[in-house]
Amino acid sequence: MDRVFIFDTTLRDGEQSPGATMNRNEKIRLARQLEILGVDIIEAGFPAASQGDFEAVRDIAKAVQNCQIAGLCRALPADIDRGWEAIRYNPQARIHTFLATSDIHMKYKLRKERHQVLEMAEAAVRYAVSKTSNVEFSAEDASRSDWDFLVQVFERVIAAGATTVNVPDTVGYTQPQEFAELITYLLTNVSNSHKAVFSVHCHNDLGLAAANTLAALKAGARQAEITLNGIGERAGNAAMEEVVMAMDVRQDFYQLSTNIHKEQIYPSARLLSLIIGQPIPPYKSIIGVNAFAHESGIHQDGVLKNRQTYEIMTPESVGRQEEDMVLGKHSGRAAMTKRLQDLGYHLDEQQTDIVFTAMKKLADRKKEIFVEDLEAMVLDEIFRIPDKYRLEYLSAISGNMSIPNAVIKMYVDGEERTISDFGTGPIDAVFNTIAKVVGRHPKLIRYAVNAITGGTDAQGEVTVKLEENGKTSVGRASDADIIVASAKAYLNALNRLAKRDEESICARL
Repeated sequence: MDRVFIFDTTLRDGEQSPGATMNRNEKIRLARQLEILGVDIIEAGFPAASQGDFEAVRDIAKAVQNCQIAGLCRALPADIDRGWEAIRYNPQARIHTFLATSDIHMKYKLRKERHQVLEMAEAAVRYAVSKTSNVEFSAEDASRSDWDFLVQVFERVIAAGATTVNVPDTVGYTQPQEFAELITYLLTNVSNSHKAVFSVHCHNDLGLAAANTLAALKAGARQAEITLNGIGERAGNAAMEEVVMAMDVRQDFYQLSTNIHKEQIYPSARLLSLIIGQPIPPYKSIIGVNAFAHESGIHQDGVLKNRQTYEIMTPESVGRQEEDMVLGKHSGRAAMTKRLQDLGYHLDEQQTDIVFTAMKKLADRKKEIFVEDLEAMVLDEIFRIPDKYRLEYLSAISGNMSIPNAVIKMYVDGEERTISDFGTGPIDAVFNTIAKVVGRHPKLIRYAVNAITGGTDAQGEVTVKLEENGKTSVGRASDADIIVASAKAYLNALNRLAKRDEESICARL
């Protein structure tokens, strides 16, 4: 079989990475985009981890019907019950259960012997199969496991009903040739290997996640577990765009295919970037702004004569198409709605009115509205969490001849409050004032500013990370005024902290 199944874990493993937390509406929006992208399986989350995770996975399973929705579960009946309850609304629901198999994990984390792990793995799969025939088993830390023990584990779980078995390089330890040899060994020695799809899930601790994934696919694995932009635990996962485009560009070498709609790669990557407030590095392969840029005179000359001299793929092939429709203050609803639909946003009439009003306000402040501006407005106006804290008015004064201060008018649970305070600069003054208004003083861990588009009138996209009482929260916002964007991002992070506090209280009741 030359078909590779793409298993996207952006919403589970990807969201576990620092600064990549998403609320429920954002997860549903991204899941729908992954469906448009053409992924085969979406791992929507870890339902047993929290009530919030459970609800997000359940809502994604209801919203997405054209690809499989998977829920991650430990090899425990309670986890599997919780997982199934969340994903059962999807017609192709998959239970993904896992258990560590390396000696170091079994000794220090599980504190179990090999025979106990074998029994637990088999029992978990049998229990999962009682819920659905679509069951995947992962041998956590497989790349550091004894190969013959892995053979025993996979034989047992396949016999118990697992239709997919996953070989994770959990800590990014293995090397491409070594990993390919492991896959070949398993396919050859697992007596019932023909009854299951072999999958790989590679981490990027040594920068080899995509290389290891591709080596495993070349050796016979037929499912790749990846994330958009390579986000994930520690150094991240194998990047979907790298794995898919390597197979596409080097079809002659891999002779493998996927169901991915390649022209949706960049829009998907951009959407994730906007949601989590983490800019795509300009030098990032496939999707970075420099990926198709040429500065060297020799390169420019070659590209002008024939693009294939220095480009092995086109920008258009991954969805980086030139826009032929400019939005501005004279643009109508129809043009904006068409652009949103092209981007994969299907808003109802009320949501369209909200975005259209926001677009008109922005158009009064800048000459042209770019696609990135439109996406930022959708995320800011439609997919934000309910506001406990809402900004109404902001005025900030700064300069080398004055003491920076800010005046804030905002609402806290619907109650109007106005106050002013000082700081070392305009942003510090704004944050100090907001903290005084809401009566919370979290620690600012990270503050980052990124221009959404080019030009001096570009919107600023601000990301802040706050910490309070051991809990962290990431907020993002955009505005043509960078100080206003900073205030909105700070409030967004505070709203997320407040939401987590509410969930913690509800969980204790």
